[in-house]
Amino acid sequence: MATGLVYSNDYLRHDPGEHPERRERYLSIMSRLVGDEARWNEHVALTPRPATHEELRLCHTERTIETVQTASLEAALYDHLSLDSDTIICSESEMTARLAAGGACSAVDAVMANRVDHAFVACRPPGHHATTARSMGFCLYNNVAIAARYAQQTYPELIRRVLIVDFDVHHGNGTQEIFYEDPSVFYYSLHQYPWYPGTGGANERGIRAGEGTTLNIPIQAHTPPANYLRLFTTGLERIAKSFAPDLILISAGFDAHETDPLGDLLLTDQSYRLLTREIKQLARSTAAGRVVSCLEGGYNLLTLGGSVLSHLQGLED
Repeated sequence: MATGLVYSNDYLRHDPGEHPERRERYLSIMSRLVGDEARWNEHVALTPRPATHEELRLCHTERTIETVQTASLEAALYDHLSLDSDTIICSESEMTARLAAGGACSAVDAVMANRVDHAFVACRPPGHHATTARSMGFCLYNNVAIAARYAQQTYPELIRRVLIVDFDVHHGNGTQEIFYEDPSVFYYSLHQYPWYPGTGGANERGIRAGEGTTLNIPIQAHTPPANYLRLFTTGLERIAKSFAPDLILISAGFDAHETDPLGDLLLTDQSYRLLTREIKQLARSTAAGRVVSCLEGGYNLLTLGGSVLSHLQGLED
């Protein structure tokens, strides 16, 4: 199984300062992956490229893009600038966010060209809170959502239906909003509830043509990992009965880990391997094995790299 890894030291250029979504997250992941010498020597290196303006417009309004661009320009004068209380940018942030979204598109291309069987995008800033009209929650552009639209637009004969699986501890309100009326993209999220950003109730199922293609499973704080995995698998089985994706995208947040400072769930590295294995099994049965995973949350610098490594092992099992 060829594993594609999208990475670049340019992902360090987004620097919000003393902030949970700090540059050291990327360094901790890369250090752990490089340290697994056998796997590192076997991976296929994929170079990210910036998302084009047209690609950003697949999911975001012109005003949203202009806001991020203008704020990045102004941040050059003030060192940092706040879009909201959680979302801090510097002069390089807009460029780095384009590279994160474009890296997800590069991973889609590599999978579709059969260069790799699956891919992981070690990108930052994350994306799943960014809505059509607003950057928020550490996120500037919605990397996974843009990759979904890009895949459908670029490979229309092969990619009609996309499943997005989000196991970040926080609900991906942006991804849900972007596809809430779209029956061609199924959004599936397990997340701590109630928790930031306050969305993701079980009654949120999509509307109009998209009704039934959103599935939220709210998880109580301190839920045992075995119960979480049972709920996760049950949800995948439920989706498989009515929706056959041609591509699976993962919003891979690792802040549901038992040591993470921004969540109260109890997953372990082994949990991430097991739940990823379930996703991969579904992909083999309906999507020719096509899986692209993008980094979202995960803020314990001591454990984040190990969680990502376990996630990659699950993709390879």
